[in-house]
Amino acid sequence: QVQVVESGGGLVQAGGSLRLSCAASGGTFSNYAMGWFRQAPGKEREFVAAITWTGGSTYYTDSVKGRFTISRDNAKNTVYLQMNSLKPEDTAVYYCAVDTRRRWTGTSGYFRTDTVYDYWGQGTQVTVSS
Repeated sequence: QVQVVESGGGLVQAGGSLRLSCAASGGTFSNYAMGWFRQAPGKEREFVAAITWTGGSTYYTDSVKGRFTISRDNAKNTVYLQMNSLKPEDTAVYYCAVDTRRRWTGTSGYFRTDTVYDYWGQGTQVTVSS
């Protein structure tokens, strides 16, 4: 069983920054692609960002490009989401997800699909005030 724990959420004013962390244990972290999703009240869960197991490729939803950066530190079994220039519409519960099945063949669309991830964290709340 893979354990996934997010942290770093909180309350921030528009234009501010937060860095989310996702720590994973119980598996071979460096072999797993990692993703971030978010869900706002009354809305569907949406893809935010993903990073391949090597860290060589990253993917973002259009609304966060240029503002958010995903990275990983395999020595610490941790993936990060640096969020800058935050907007009120970024308010959501953010979830970290792990892909242990490694079915990616090089397409960007793969990581935007939530069903490819088989382990999820409990979520961390991000609230951006205007």
